[in-house]
Amino acid sequence: MGWKRTKRILEAPVKFVYGKLISLEVKVVDRFVPDRLLLFYLNTLDKRIPPKAINGIIDGLDKLPPKVRSSLITAADEYVPDTVASSRKVSAVISAVYKYVPDRIIPPESTEHWSNIKMKFHIPTLLSRKDRDKPRRV
Repeated sequence: MGWKRTKRILEAPVKFVYGKLISLEVKVVDRFVPDRLLLFYLNTLDKRIPPKAINGIIDGLDKLPPKVRSSLITAADEYVPDTVASSRKVSAVISAVYKYVPDRIIPPESTEHWSNIKMKFHIPTLLSRKDRDKPRRV
């Protein structure tokens, strides 16, 4: 019982500090990172990173225990302030990276938080990468 009370007491200040820190980072990115640089890196991610590397990262995420994945998704949904979602540049980067995360690795208890994140940052749903990477028979 003591741990839950301590957790509740610490949660508000942690959320506040975390929100301020992320908001500062968003302001720095919005102000100092040029659009062309972001576009270059996003295009590099889509065109130059081999599909096997992306699949390897996804498989690595899949090996994390569901409880860890669930807590990461919950933290991202609850602790990321709305200023991040309103930033065009940061939202584009988050969307470009997270679109590769397949719904199959999302634990069932985190489905609601995951849908909140997808809606907040306009993350598209891609088809399974494994299906696209298989050689096609003619």
